[in-house]
Amino acid sequence: MTAGPHVTEAAGVSTHGEAAAPAETRAGYEVDAGIAALWQQFADNPDQASRDRLVLHYAPLVKYVAGRVGTGLPTHIDVGDLVQSGIFGLVDAIEKFDPERGLRFETYAMQRIRGAILDDLRSQDWVPRAVRSKAKEAERAMERLGARLHRTPTDAELADELGIGLDDLRDFYGQLQLTSVVALEDLVAAGKDSGSLVDTLPDDDAVDPVAVLVDQDNRRQLAQAISQLTERDKIVVSLYYFESLTLAEIGKVLGVTESRVSQLHTRAVMRLRAKLVEQTGA
Repeated sequence: MTAGPHVTEAAGVSTHGEAAAPAETRAGYEVDAGIAALWQQFADNPDQASRDRLVLHYAPLVKYVAGRVGTGLPTHIDVGDLVQSGIFGLVDAIEKFDPERGLRFETYAMQRIRGAILDDLRSQDWVPRAVRSKAKEAERAMERLGARLHRTPTDAELADELGIGLDDLRDFYGQLQLTSVVALEDLVAAGKDSGSLVDTLPDDDAVDPVAVLVDQDNRRQLAQAISQLTERDKIVVSLYYFESLTLAEIGKVLGVTESRVSQLHTRAVMRLRAKLVEQTGA
């Protein structure tokens, strides 16, 4: 492991007699030099003390990711527990980070932190079996309708296929919110045996043509699936995943309650998953 960026000239008066850098600039240099030195120290001697100092420095990343993941989760899920799970992901990222891949540590760490939090949430399995069973039944019904109608079924058509009322279906969407802890990259990999996208990132210095083609195909499939959503579902997916708005913020944009946005998000995820599975021939 090599250290991060090095400061090649000390802050202050240069050897050419130039004016001293502003105080905030000098402070930035000192921080960069300090963390670079800490990474070098950890590379030379990866002991617990050096690792703990790196964990302390990057701890705000854990709080940020935990806050994002916690958005929309049931109220009984404590963000503090998510942070605790995320710390394990941060430690794992520090120990496994390879700067030779050309990836910024913050980018790599956030993926690891998020993965650790989601793994812990899944292990808790707070969703009743009946809800999971209904979710699978609804997905199969959506696949059947999609194949039969050659388009995305409406809520009324799905409710009729399931033999329930429209209000019951919308209540069901609310229950399914508990099962919708899913990353957009998981939707891309629907029906395929693949790991996290971060584990397949190509080396910046060696472009892998196969990886490029696979990535383009994944993006094409996802774009095609999104294009078949209803206009409102498209807006929810775009604002939530691409603009990083919260459910409450999306509700203000659409003029509906946060609860209704949660239902729309759950429905959109189900429809995307069904379309992607259909495209892979599953």
